[in-house]
Amino acid sequence: MKIAVLPGDGIGTEIVAEAVKVLNALELRFEMETALVGGAAYEAHGHPLPEATLQLARQADAILFGAVGDWKYDQLDRPLRPEQAILGLRKNLGLFANFRPAICYEELVNASSLKPELVAGLDILIIRELTGDIYFGQPRGRRVATDGHFPGAEEAFDTMRYTRPEIERIAHVAFQAARKRSKRVTSVDKANVLETFQFWKDVVTEVGKQYPDVALDHMYVDNAAMQLVRAPKKFDVVVTGNMFGDILSDEAAMLTGSIGMLPSASLNASNQGLYEPSHGSAPDIAGKGIANPLATILSAAMMLRFSLNQPAAAGRIEAAVKAVLAQGLRTADIFSDGTTRVSTREMGSAVVKAL
Repeated sequence: MKIAVLPGDGIGTEIVAEAVKVLNALELRFEMETALVGGAAYEAHGHPLPEATLQLARQADAILFGAVGDWKYDQLDRPLRPEQAILGLRKNLGLFANFRPAICYEELVNASSLKPELVAGLDILIIRELTGDIYFGQPRGRRVATDGHFPGAEEAFDTMRYTRPEIERIAHVAFQAARKRSKRVTSVDKANVLETFQFWKDVVTEVGKQYPDVALDHMYVDNAAMQLVRAPKKFDVVVTGNMFGDILSDEAAMLTGSIGMLPSASLNASNQGLYEPSHGSAPDIAGKGIANPLATILSAAMMLRFSLNQPAAAGRIEAAVKAVLAQGLRTADIFSDGTTRVSTREMGSAVVKAL
């Protein structure tokens, strides 16, 4: 099982180190190779996604990814910014389906920003399309300078577009996932304003007819954002486009107590996947040893389940995380009175011990 390890920037190196430590504690054989990506790659090679890193990712069965980005790179021309690395990996590897489960662990009910009765037992799966929408639309804006900014400009624009095959394949992923859960899919769009999402709604409806055992409803994105904080447990599987999915999944993260708890998986048609925490590189806390590694550790569990065909090992990691939370161990983002505050490394070691 070949894993490309791409820690990236900021807290990425710290949290990935703990996930690797957990993987090495399993009685499994992995071939892990580490490479630079994001700002670290730009500093060393002048590009956020060097060819060597891309080739390593292509040859791997799965990619364990940390996070990329730092404010000091904001002045770079957009194609050279660290965030372009993740977009490049998605495009080059055909990673079209992003799975972001939002689960509120019993031990963290009081850490949520919502009332405990609203989030107790919460288990949502947000499925975000990754390769279309406005993030990949052409042209990518109009500018009068090459530094990624618009001094003196009068106009800027990005185009939103989807093709039928792109919508059909993500819809099939959502309906198939729902069959393994509560058999309910909510498709989120903005069909009342955008032609792109009227098209999205029509195609998802057509695909839904192939799954008569799965209930389908449609919801405008503004209403979905409101319902996520009003009655989040009404959702089961949510499927939506690239930009809406980006926003809604981060909103859902806070229902669980902390974005530091949310793993994610981005898969292609061959189940090769990129696995990363839903949060970013957090340069303000990098090097302080206080970042929460649990989202990355849970992402490694998803990697074992989806790409490496090791569901039992994935279950062991997830059970170990629950055991550690039950012991009252907390990193700074989920710490509360009556619990024990631990560092990034101590949390990783606790998961290993629980294994």
